[in-house]
Amino acid sequence: MAHGHLHVEPVTDGDDEIAAALEDVSVPALTAVLVGLTGDPAPVRGPIRPRQWVHNEFQGALTEDEKALLRRDALAVIRSWRDAGCPPAKELDPALVHEIMNWIACEPVPDDYVAMYRDEMDLEGRNPRAIRLPDPEQVPLDPGFGVLVIGCGESGLLAGIRLKEAGIPFTILEKNADVGGTWYENRYPGARVDVASHYYNYSFGPNDSFSEYYARQPELYRYFRARFDEHGIGAHVRWRCEVERAVWDDDGARWQVTYRTADGTTHTASASALISGVGLLSRPLIPDIPGLADFAGPAFHSAQWDERVDLGGRRVALIGAGASGFQLGPAVVDEVERLTVFQRTPQWMAPNPRYHDQIRPGERWAMRHLPGYGRWYRFMLMWQSSDRLLELVRVDPEWPDFPRTANAFSATRREAFVRWIDEQVGDDPDLARKVTPDYPPMAKRMLQDNGSWLRCLRRPHVDLVNDQILRVEPDAIVTTAGRHEVDVIVMATGFRASEVLWPMEIVGRGGVSLTDVWQGRPAGYLNITVPDFPNLFILGGPATSLAHAGSVIFLTECQMRYVGDALALLAGGRRSIEPTPTAYARYAEDLQAEIGTLMWGHPSIEHSWYKAADGRVYVLCPWRLVDYWAMTARLKPEDHTVS
Repeated sequence: MAHGHLHVEPVTDGDDEIAAALEDVSVPALTAVLVGLTGDPAPVRGPIRPRQWVHNEFQGALTEDEKALLRRDALAVIRSWRDAGCPPAKELDPALVHEIMNWIACEPVPDDYVAMYRDEMDLEGRNPRAIRLPDPEQVPLDPGFGVLVIGCGESGLLAGIRLKEAGIPFTILEKNADVGGTWYENRYPGARVDVASHYYNYSFGPNDSFSEYYARQPELYRYFRARFDEHGIGAHVRWRCEVERAVWDDDGARWQVTYRTADGTTHTASASALISGVGLLSRPLIPDIPGLADFAGPAFHSAQWDERVDLGGRRVALIGAGASGFQLGPAVVDEVERLTVFQRTPQWMAPNPRYHDQIRPGERWAMRHLPGYGRWYRFMLMWQSSDRLLELVRVDPEWPDFPRTANAFSATRREAFVRWIDEQVGDDPDLARKVTPDYPPMAKRMLQDNGSWLRCLRRPHVDLVNDQILRVEPDAIVTTAGRHEVDVIVMATGFRASEVLWPMEIVGRGGVSLTDVWQGRPAGYLNITVPDFPNLFILGGPATSLAHAGSVIFLTECQMRYVGDALALLAGGRRSIEPTPTAYARYAEDLQAEIGTLMWGHPSIEHSWYKAADGRVYVLCPWRLVDYWAMTARLKPEDHTVS
C-alpha cells in the first residue's frame, strides 16, 4: 500500500496493540506523522514542544507526561485513520514542513537545510534525484548510447537503479558473485555499520526492514539484495567479472573495457560512458611485516574472512584496533583461548548505548504502518549529527590546548570521552593510558561504543600490545618488547583507500593513464570527473569518505544526480563531456584548502588511514553535507567542455 512513495502496510491492529506500539516510538517523529495524516498543524503549534536533543535519544527532552499526552492524541488520530481505510497522507505546504522541522529540531532550521531535507525525505513522492532525460519526441535517445558500470556495491547498484528508471541501456561488471560490495565481502564476526541503520540506506528505498539500530553485515547485505531484486537489476549484471583496463577511444567517443572472468579468460566491452562504483574500501591493505608469508597457521585479512578456520581454543592475534578490529575483538573473545590485540594507536569512542541494541517492536511497527514516520526519523538522525559534528575538527589556531584538542567544542567532547573511558577502566591506569588517544576527537576515525571494547580488553585472557611489530615467525609475532606465540593471525588493517581505482588502469585521451595524472594525489571535479577522461564518472572515489558522521549513501546519491545530468546530455546525442582543467584545478584547490582548516591532515596526526603517502588527505569530504548537496544539485555548463 503506497501513500505517494511512502510505502506502508495498512493498519489492522486493535486499539490496544496500537497503543502498545506507540510506547516505543519517537514522539516527535510520531507527532510529525499526525500532521501528515490530518493536514492539521495543531500538534506542532500547541503548548508541548521538544526542548533539547541528546545524542541517540529521540524524545527531545519531553517529559513523561508530555509524551503520554501526545501519544494519547496520536492514538485517536490513527484510530480514525485506520477506520477510514488508511487514506493517503496529505501533501503538506512547504512552509508547514519547515515548521515541523523547526519543532522537531528545537531550533530554527536554515532555509538551505530545509531544501536539502525536503529533497532527502521526498514526502511528496516526486523522486527528485532521478535522471531527467529530454522529451524523447523532441530529442530521441541515441540508439548507440549505453553505459558500463564497474561494481555492484552500494554505488554501482544505485547507478543501475537510476539508469533502469531512465530507460538507459547499461551493463554492470561485478568482480564478486553477488551484490553488496563492502557488505558482501566483509563477513567477519561482529561486522556492522557504524552509521545509524535508518540513515544508511537509499533515500528512495524503505528503511523498515532493519532489526537493529546499527545493522549487522547479513542484514545490510539483504537490504541491498532486496533493492537489487525490487528494481530488476539482475538481467544487467555479469558476475565474477573483474575490470582490468579501460581505454578511451577518441575517434569513436567510447570506452573500450577489458575484463577478466572467473575462468581467467579476458573479454572486452564497449560503452559510451563509464561509471566506476568500486569505492574506496574494496582492496584490503595487507601490512608489510617481515616473515608474514612464513607464518605456519592461518593468516588472513578481516575483509577476506576465512570461515573454514575455527578460532575455538586457539591463540589469536588481532593486528589492528580500528573500526574493524574494534568490532571483531568482542565478537570472538568468548571462543578463543587467548586474544592478543596489536594496537598502533588508540581510537576515540563515542558512548552509544544503542550500538548493539535491537530496534523496539513499536518502532518497527511505526516504520511499516505510519506514512512518513521513517522519513521524519531520518530527519532527526541527520539533524543531530552530520554537519554540526564537523566543527569538532575545525582548527582554532589560537586555541591554547592545540593540537591535543582542536577548539573549545573539541575540548568539551574530549572531557566527556575521557570520562567514558575512566568509568570503565579507571581502576586499571595502565589500560586507561593505552586506550586514551592524545589527539583531538574525530581527527581519526570515530568509533561507536557501548562498552563492549573495553570489557573485551579487560578479560583475563586478552592482552593489548602497543609495541611495534618487528617480524612474524612461524608460530609467533615479535615486537620491540617481546615475543607472542599465536596460532592464527587476523589482520584488521584497513584498505588501500588512497589508491583510488587501483589496480585498474584507466587510460584517457592521448593515451594518458589516470594513475600518471594523479601521481598518488587522487582528485576529481566535484570528486567525480577528470579532464581528458571524457564520459568517465567516479562514484565513491576521491574525497567521498565521511569522517564527521553522516551516510556515504547520501553523498553517492548527490553524485549520481550530477552524473544523471551529464548522461542526459550524452543520451540526447552529445558526443562527450568532461570538466574544464580550470574547474578541476579550482575545485581541487578549494577542497585541499578546506581540509587544511581541519585536523585530519594536520602534521600532528600520525598513522591515519585518511592520509596518503605524502601525508595529505585525498579521501575525505571536508564540506558540509548541505554544501555538497548544493554543489551537485545541477550540472554547471560553464565548468564543462561538451562536444
